[in-house]
Amino acid sequence: MITRYQPGLRISEYILESLLGRGAFGEVWQARHHVWDSERVAVKLPTEPDYVRYLRSEGIVVHGLRHPNIVRVIGLDPYADTPYLVMELVSGPSLRDVINQHPKGLGLPVLLTILRGVLTGLGVAHSGGVIHRDLKPGNVLLNLGPRSLVELRVEDVKVGDFGLGVKTENDLRSIVMQSASIARDEQGSQLAGTLAYMAPEVRDGRLPPDARSDLYAVGVILFELLTGERPAGAELPSTLRADTPPTLDEVFRRLYARHERRFESAAEVLQILEQEAAPRGAAPARPPVDSVTLGGLTRCPGCGGAVEPEDNFCTHCGVQLVDQIVRCSACGAYPGPFDRYCIYCGAALAALRG
Repeated sequence: MITRYQPGLRISEYILESLLGRGAFGEVWQARHHVWDSERVAVKLPTEPDYVRYLRSEGIVVHGLRHPNIVRVIGLDPYADTPYLVMELVSGPSLRDVINQHPKGLGLPVLLTILRGVLTGLGVAHSGGVIHRDLKPGNVLLNLGPRSLVELRVEDVKVGDFGLGVKTENDLRSIVMQSASIARDEQGSQLAGTLAYMAPEVRDGRLPPDARSDLYAVGVILFELLTGERPAGAELPSTLRADTPPTLDEVFRRLYARHERRFESAAEVLQILEQEAAPRGAAPARPPVDSVTLGGLTRCPGCGGAVEPEDNFCTHCGVQLVDQIVRCSACGAYPGPFDRYCIYCGAALAALRG
């Protein structure tokens, strides 16, 4: 792969080490600090002059979004001899890599973890007045490190690449025409990667991008996570995957819909998932005792680690977080307290409880 940058080149405080990825107008490199050798970052560099303003836009937009589910910006100088954007280094694959490795779809627990992380990150961005505009699996990173996929936590899911944070419809249309990535499926047919996740009302210019257009992309991603394929026509995920819970079919249907029928917010999607998964007549489990709410997560009263509101146990120290533990009598697993179906074996929890 030909590149204008080389290992050993110094960019601000950092020394380039290895190329992580390359797009139509920029490259992303792993780099180390020139003094603190153990400190690693990702550095985004332009390969085309026109890309500099989008580099600047991304840096400014994301710098104001401080949340575990959004890739953190560390440094920015669009006016340097070599313009750059320095970001946290996410030690793990992109969601595109994971989907490609699981052509029949992901396990439901991992899938739900990824979905919650993406929606939480989007919700924070939307609350800050930022629309992603180019959400797709390649722009979602999983901070796994040496761990396996089944050990993924919600805070390990990172939404990145806010480079299309533009303000006008003309700017958006121009970027899409320039940067729509072309992928090839197994049959060799060409697929417009970026356009496949773009809401139809934005694609045809009827409406400007908004929170609902980002949620349309979440619907496409959800279908891929379940089936390994992008949606076509009026198919529901359960058409291709028999063990798809009805809740996820319904969530997909309301994401992959016309603008006026789509979910209005990421928070609404998360809320509907909890409501749809709750057994009828069951009281919701109480929140963790003496916990402190933090950006959609809570802190364990035992060790202070970040946990999910629906967790039965702290994943860090193992302390019990709820009064009554929900356990599936079919497989013995511990689904969430709001689940109607066991996310491990698919059994109907309400039926099992009689």
